[in-house]
Amino acid sequence: MAKYAYIGGMGSGHGHAGTHLHVPPAHADRRLLAAALALIVGYMSGEVAVGLAAHSLALLSDAAHMLTDAAALGLALVAMRLARQPPRGGYTYGLHRAEILSAQANGVTLLVLAGWLAVEATGRLLHPPRVAGAAVLATALVGVAVNLAASALIRRADRTSLNIRGAYRHIVTDLAAFAGTAVAAVVILATGWMRADAVVSLLVAALMVAAAVTLLRDSGRILLEAAPAGVRPAEVGAALAAVAGVREVHDLHVWVITSGRPALSAHVLVAPEHDCHATRRELERVLAGGWAIRHTTLQVDHAGPELLRVDGDGTAGAAHCAQAHGTPYHPAS
Repeated sequence: MAKYAYIGGMGSGHGHAGTHLHVPPAHADRRLLAAALALIVGYMSGEVAVGLAAHSLALLSDAAHMLTDAAALGLALVAMRLARQPPRGGYTYGLHRAEILSAQANGVTLLVLAGWLAVEATGRLLHPPRVAGAAVLATALVGVAVNLAASALIRRADRTSLNIRGAYRHIVTDLAAFAGTAVAAVVILATGWMRADAVVSLLVAALMVAAAVTLLRDSGRILLEAAPAGVRPAEVGAALAAVAGVREVHDLHVWVITSGRPALSAHVLVAPEHDCHATRRELERVLAGGWAIRHTTLQVDHAGPELLRVDGDGTAGAAHCAQAHGTPYHPAS
Protein backbone atom coordinates (compact mmCIF):
# COMPACT_ATOMS: atom_id res chain seq x y z
CA MET A 1 0.00 0.00 0.00
CA ALA A 2 1.43 3.33 -1.01
CA LYS A 3 1.75 5.54 2.02
CA TYR A 4 2.77 9.14 2.49
CA ALA A 5 2.94 11.12 5.67
CA TYR A 6 3.19 14.86 6.09
CA ILE A 7 3.87 16.53 9.38
CA GLY A 8 3.29 20.29 9.11
CA GLY A 9 4.42 22.79 11.71
CA MET A 10 7.46 24.13 13.47
CA GLY A 11 10.78 22.96 12.17
CA SER A 12 9.25 21.07 9.24
CA GLY A 13 11.15 20.87 6.01
CA HIS A 14 7.87 21.38 4.15
CA GLY A 15 7.35 24.85 5.58
CA HIS A 16 4.51 26.80 4.04
CA ALA A 17 3.12 30.24 4.77
CA GLY A 18 1.39 30.64 8.07
CA THR A 19 2.13 27.26 9.66
CA HIS A 20 5.16 28.29 11.66
CA LEU A 21 4.66 29.63 15.16
CA HIS A 22 6.13 33.11 14.97
CA VAL A 23 6.19 35.94 17.46
CA PRO A 24 6.65 39.34 15.76
CA PRO A 25 8.83 42.02 17.35
CA ALA A 26 6.94 43.69 20.19
CA HIS A 27 9.18 46.62 21.10
CA ALA A 28 6.39 49.14 20.45
CA ASP A 29 3.90 47.14 22.54
CA ARG A 30 6.34 46.93 25.44
CA ARG A 31 6.88 50.69 25.38
CA LEU A 32 3.14 51.34 25.34
CA LEU A 33 2.52 48.98 28.24
CA ALA A 34 5.43 50.39 30.23
CA ALA A 35 4.11 53.94 29.78
CA ALA A 36 0.61 52.89 30.87
CA LEU A 37 2.10 51.05 33.86
CA ALA A 38 4.03 54.16 34.95
CA LEU A 39 0.85 56.27 34.77
CA ILE A 40 -1.17 53.79 36.81
CA VAL A 41 1.46 53.18 39.50
CA GLY A 42 2.10 56.90 39.94
CA TYR A 43 -1.56 57.75 40.30
CA MET A 44 -2.31 54.71 42.46
CA SER A 45 0.28 55.80 45.04
CA GLY A 46 -1.29 59.23 45.36
CA GLU A 47 -4.80 57.77 45.49
CA VAL A 48 -3.93 55.50 48.43
CA ALA A 49 -2.58 58.49 50.37
CA VAL A 50 -5.70 60.59 49.69
CA GLY A 51 -8.04 57.67 50.38
CA LEU A 52 -6.48 57.07 53.80
CA ALA A 53 -6.55 60.76 54.67
CA ALA A 54 -10.15 61.19 53.47
CA HIS A 55 -11.38 57.90 55.04
CA SER A 56 -12.81 56.90 51.63
CA LEU A 57 -13.20 53.18 50.97
CA ALA A 58 -14.33 54.01 47.43
CA LEU A 59 -10.92 55.57 46.68
CA LEU A 60 -9.10 52.68 48.34
CA SER A 61 -11.18 50.20 46.34
CA ASP A 62 -10.33 52.06 43.14
CA ALA A 63 -6.66 51.94 44.14
CA ALA A 64 -6.94 48.20 44.78
CA HIS A 65 -8.45 47.73 41.34
CA MET A 66 -5.64 49.79 39.82
CA LEU A 67 -3.16 47.56 41.65
CA THR A 68 -4.56 44.60 39.74
CA ASP A 69 -4.24 46.64 36.53
CA ALA A 70 -0.61 47.32 37.36
CA ALA A 71 -0.05 43.62 38.10
CA ALA A 72 -1.69 42.65 34.82
CA LEU A 73 0.49 45.06 32.86
CA GLY A 74 3.62 43.98 34.73
CA LEU A 75 2.90 40.31 34.15
CA ALA A 76 2.10 41.03 30.51
CA LEU A 77 5.51 42.66 30.08
CA VAL A 78 7.24 39.68 31.70
CA ALA A 79 5.20 37.24 29.61
CA MET A 80 6.05 39.09 26.41
CA ARG A 81 9.74 38.76 27.23
CA LEU A 82 9.38 35.06 28.06
CA ALA A 83 7.38 34.40 24.90
CA ARG A 84 10.27 35.66 22.80
CA GLN A 85 12.53 32.89 24.10
CA PRO A 86 13.07 30.17 21.47
CA PRO A 87 11.81 26.64 22.17
CA ARG A 88 14.40 24.61 24.02
CA GLY A 89 14.66 21.45 26.08
CA GLY A 90 11.32 20.04 27.10
CA TYR A 91 9.46 23.30 26.27
CA THR A 92 8.79 22.54 22.61
CA TYR A 93 6.39 25.49 22.26
CA GLY A 94 8.70 27.80 24.15
CA LEU A 95 7.14 29.80 26.99
CA HIS A 96 4.16 31.21 25.11
CA ARG A 97 1.77 30.15 27.86
CA ALA A 98 3.47 32.34 30.45
CA GLU A 99 0.84 34.99 29.67
CA ILE A 100 -1.92 32.45 30.37
CA LEU A 101 -0.47 31.65 33.78
CA SER A 102 -0.21 35.36 34.56
CA ALA A 103 -3.83 35.83 33.50
CA GLN A 104 -4.82 33.10 35.95
CA ALA A 105 -2.87 34.78 38.74
CA ASN A 106 -4.44 38.14 37.90
CA GLY A 107 -7.94 36.63 37.96
CA VAL A 108 -7.41 35.04 41.36
CA THR A 109 -6.04 38.32 42.74
CA LEU A 110 -9.11 40.17 41.48
CA LEU A 111 -11.40 37.73 43.27
CA VAL A 112 -9.49 38.04 46.55
CA LEU A 113 -9.52 41.84 46.42
CA ALA A 114 -13.22 41.90 45.50
CA GLY A 115 -14.02 39.72 48.51
CA TRP A 116 -12.06 41.98 50.84
CA LEU A 117 -13.77 45.10 49.45
CA ALA A 118 -17.22 43.54 49.79
CA VAL A 119 -16.61 42.72 53.46
CA GLU A 120 -15.25 46.20 54.20
CA ALA A 121 -18.06 47.94 52.31
CA THR A 122 -20.71 45.92 54.16
CA GLY A 123 -19.23 47.03 57.47
CA ARG A 124 -19.23 50.67 56.37
CA LEU A 125 -22.85 50.42 55.31
CA LEU A 126 -23.69 49.54 58.90
CA HIS A 127 -21.31 52.05 60.49
CA PRO A 128 -20.39 54.72 57.91
CA PRO A 129 -17.36 56.89 58.76
CA ARG A 130 -17.01 60.55 57.84
CA VAL A 131 -15.76 60.96 54.25
CA ALA A 132 -14.06 64.08 52.87
CA GLY A 133 -16.23 64.49 49.78
CA ALA A 134 -14.23 67.29 48.14
CA ALA A 135 -10.94 65.35 48.26
CA VAL A 136 -12.65 62.22 46.95
CA LEU A 137 -14.25 64.14 44.06
CA ALA A 138 -10.99 65.77 43.00
CA THR A 139 -9.06 62.48 43.16
CA ALA A 140 -11.76 60.61 41.22
CA LEU A 141 -11.76 63.19 38.42
CA VAL A 142 -7.99 62.93 38.11
CA GLY A 143 -8.40 59.14 38.05
CA VAL A 144 -10.75 59.41 35.08
CA ALA A 145 -8.11 61.41 33.18
CA VAL A 146 -5.33 58.95 34.06
CA ASN A 147 -7.40 55.95 32.99
CA LEU A 148 -8.34 57.63 29.72
CA ALA A 149 -4.65 58.20 28.98
CA ALA A 150 -3.68 54.63 29.95
CA SER A 151 -6.50 53.07 27.91
CA ALA A 152 -5.48 55.17 24.89
CA LEU A 153 -1.95 53.75 25.16
CA ILE A 154 -3.06 50.13 25.50
CA ARG A 155 -5.61 50.48 22.71
CA ARG A 156 -2.65 50.99 20.35
CA ALA A 157 -1.01 47.71 21.48
CA ASP A 158 -1.70 44.22 20.17
CA ARG A 159 -4.85 43.19 22.05
CA THR A 160 -4.82 39.60 20.75
CA SER A 161 -2.81 38.90 23.92
CA LEU A 162 -5.08 37.70 26.72
CA ASN A 163 -3.09 39.73 29.24
CA ILE A 164 -3.18 42.94 27.26
CA ARG A 165 -6.86 42.48 26.49
CA GLY A 166 -7.56 41.77 30.15
CA ALA A 167 -5.60 44.80 31.31
CA TYR A 168 -7.44 46.97 28.80
CA ARG A 169 -10.76 45.66 30.08
CA HIS A 170 -9.71 46.42 33.65
CA ILE A 171 -8.77 49.98 32.83
CA VAL A 172 -12.07 50.55 31.04
CA THR A 173 -13.96 49.25 34.08
CA ASP A 174 -11.81 51.59 36.19
CA LEU A 175 -13.27 54.47 34.23
CA ALA A 176 -16.74 53.39 35.33
CA ALA A 177 -15.49 52.92 38.89
CA PHE A 178 -13.96 56.40 39.06
CA ALA A 179 -17.11 57.90 37.56
CA GLY A 180 -19.10 56.14 40.29
CA THR A 181 -16.73 57.42 42.95
CA ALA A 182 -17.17 60.96 41.65
CA VAL A 183 -20.94 60.54 41.82
CA ALA A 184 -20.65 59.25 45.40
CA ALA A 185 -18.54 62.29 46.33
CA VAL A 186 -21.14 64.64 44.82
CA VAL A 187 -23.89 62.86 46.78
CA ILE A 188 -21.87 63.21 50.00
CA LEU A 189 -21.22 66.90 49.38
CA ALA A 190 -24.83 67.61 48.45
CA THR A 191 -26.70 65.49 51.02
CA GLY A 192 -24.20 64.32 53.60
CA TRP A 193 -25.19 60.66 52.97
CA MET A 194 -21.91 58.91 53.84
CA ARG A 195 -23.13 55.44 52.84
CA ALA A 196 -22.80 56.47 49.17
CA ASP A 197 -19.07 55.70 49.46
CA ALA A 198 -19.72 52.11 50.57
CA VAL A 199 -22.39 51.56 47.90
CA VAL A 200 -19.93 52.57 45.16
CA SER A 201 -17.32 50.25 46.71
CA LEU A 202 -19.74 47.33 46.35
CA LEU A 203 -20.30 48.22 42.70
CA VAL A 204 -16.53 48.30 42.10
CA ALA A 205 -16.21 44.88 43.76
CA ALA A 206 -18.90 43.54 41.40
CA LEU A 207 -16.95 44.90 38.40
CA MET A 208 -13.80 43.19 39.69
CA VAL A 209 -15.61 39.87 40.02
CA ALA A 210 -16.94 40.13 36.46
CA ALA A 211 -13.44 40.86 35.12
CA ALA A 212 -11.95 37.98 37.16
CA VAL A 213 -14.52 35.47 35.94
CA THR A 214 -13.84 36.42 32.32
CA LEU A 215 -10.07 36.13 32.74
CA LEU A 216 -10.25 32.80 34.57
CA ARG A 217 -12.69 31.36 32.05
CA ASP A 218 -10.69 32.38 28.98
CA SER A 219 -7.30 31.38 30.40
CA GLY A 220 -8.73 28.16 31.84
CA ARG A 221 -9.98 27.10 28.41
CA ILE A 222 -6.46 27.50 27.03
CA LEU A 223 -4.82 25.60 29.89
CA LEU A 224 -7.35 22.77 29.46
CA GLU A 225 -6.65 22.82 25.70
CA ALA A 226 -10.26 23.43 24.76
CA ALA A 227 -11.12 24.42 21.20
CA PRO A 228 -10.80 28.13 20.43
CA ALA A 229 -13.88 30.20 21.20
CA GLY A 230 -16.25 30.07 18.25
CA VAL A 231 -14.68 26.93 16.76
CA ARG A 232 -16.76 23.74 16.79
CA PRO A 233 -14.55 20.69 16.21
CA ALA A 234 -17.46 18.75 14.71
CA GLU A 235 -17.87 21.41 12.02
CA VAL A 236 -14.13 21.43 11.36
CA GLY A 237 -14.07 17.63 11.05
CA ALA A 238 -17.04 17.60 8.70
CA ALA A 239 -15.43 20.29 6.51
CA LEU A 240 -12.16 18.35 6.30
CA ALA A 241 -13.99 15.12 5.48
CA ALA A 242 -15.81 16.94 2.65
CA VAL A 243 -12.53 17.68 0.81
CA ALA A 244 -12.28 15.71 -2.41
CA GLY A 245 -10.57 12.36 -1.96
CA VAL A 246 -10.80 12.24 1.84
CA ARG A 247 -12.17 8.95 3.15
CA GLU A 248 -11.88 9.61 6.88
CA VAL A 249 -10.60 12.11 9.45
CA HIS A 250 -9.88 10.97 12.99
CA ASP A 251 -7.67 11.90 15.94
CA LEU A 252 -8.81 15.47 15.35
CA HIS A 253 -7.59 17.89 18.03
CA VAL A 254 -8.08 21.67 18.03
CA TRP A 255 -6.58 23.79 20.79
CA VAL A 256 -4.96 27.16 21.52
CA ILE A 257 -1.22 27.37 22.15
CA THR A 258 -1.57 30.89 23.54
CA SER A 259 -3.76 33.91 22.86
CA GLY A 260 -4.57 34.18 19.17
CA ARG A 261 -2.57 31.07 18.18
CA PRO A 262 -4.93 28.18 17.41
CA ALA A 263 -3.47 24.83 16.42
CA LEU A 264 -4.84 21.62 14.93
CA SER A 265 -3.68 18.06 14.43
CA ALA A 266 -5.43 15.20 12.65
CA HIS A 267 -4.94 11.89 10.87
CA VAL A 268 -6.46 11.91 7.40
CA LEU A 269 -7.04 8.92 5.13
CA VAL A 270 -7.42 9.62 1.40
CA ALA A 271 -8.41 7.47 -1.54
CA PRO A 272 -5.47 5.63 -3.18
CA GLU A 273 -5.92 7.51 -6.47
CA HIS A 274 -5.55 10.94 -4.83
CA ASP A 275 -2.28 12.78 -4.22
CA CYS A 276 -1.64 13.02 -0.48
CA HIS A 277 0.35 16.24 -0.78
CA ALA A 278 -2.27 17.99 -2.91
CA THR A 279 -4.97 16.89 -0.48
CA ARG A 280 -2.96 18.18 2.44
CA ARG A 281 -2.60 21.58 0.78
CA GLU A 282 -6.36 21.75 0.23
CA LEU A 283 -7.01 20.80 3.86
CA GLU A 284 -4.72 23.62 4.99
CA ARG A 285 -6.55 26.05 2.70
CA VAL A 286 -9.90 25.04 4.22
CA LEU A 287 -8.58 25.47 7.79
CA ALA A 288 -6.97 28.84 7.10
CA GLY A 289 -9.95 30.20 5.20
CA GLY A 290 -12.72 28.97 7.46
CA TRP A 291 -11.20 29.19 10.94
CA ALA A 292 -7.87 31.09 10.59
CA ILE A 293 -6.03 27.95 11.78
CA ARG A 294 -2.58 27.99 10.20
CA HIS A 295 -0.48 26.03 12.69
CA THR A 296 -1.33 22.48 11.68
CA THR A 297 0.06 18.97 12.04
CA LEU A 298 -1.59 16.72 9.46
CA GLN A 299 -0.71 13.07 8.93
CA VAL A 300 -2.08 12.18 5.52
CA ASP A 301 -2.07 8.51 4.45
CA HIS A 302 -3.51 6.51 1.60
CA ALA A 303 -6.41 4.38 2.79
CA GLY A 304 -6.01 0.65 2.15
CA PRO A 305 -8.71 -1.85 1.25
CA GLU A 306 -9.42 -2.34 4.97
CA LEU A 307 -10.51 1.30 5.40
CA LEU A 308 -9.92 2.16 9.02
CA ARG A 309 -13.01 2.01 11.21
CA VAL A 310 -12.88 3.84 14.53
CA ASP A 311 -15.72 3.03 16.90
CA GLY A 312 -17.32 5.54 19.23
CA ASP A 313 -15.40 4.17 22.22
CA GLY A 314 -12.06 4.83 20.52
CA THR A 315 -11.38 1.24 19.44
CA ALA A 316 -10.36 0.59 15.86
CA GLY A 317 -10.74 -2.20 13.35
CA ALA A 318 -7.38 -1.76 11.64
CA ALA A 319 -3.76 -2.17 12.68
CA HIS A 320 -2.82 1.49 13.06
CA CYS A 321 -4.49 4.12 15.28
CA ALA A 322 -5.66 1.40 17.64
CA GLN A 323 -6.26 4.05 20.29
CA ALA A 324 -7.70 6.87 18.21
CA HIS A 325 -9.35 9.69 20.15
CA GLY A 326 -12.67 11.33 19.50
CA THR A 327 -15.20 11.04 16.74
CA PRO A 328 -14.24 9.89 13.22
CA TYR A 329 -15.53 12.00 10.33
CA HIS A 330 -16.50 10.67 6.92
CA PRO A 331 -17.71 12.28 3.68
CA ALA A 332 -21.45 12.88 3.58
CA SER A 333 -23.15 10.16 1.61
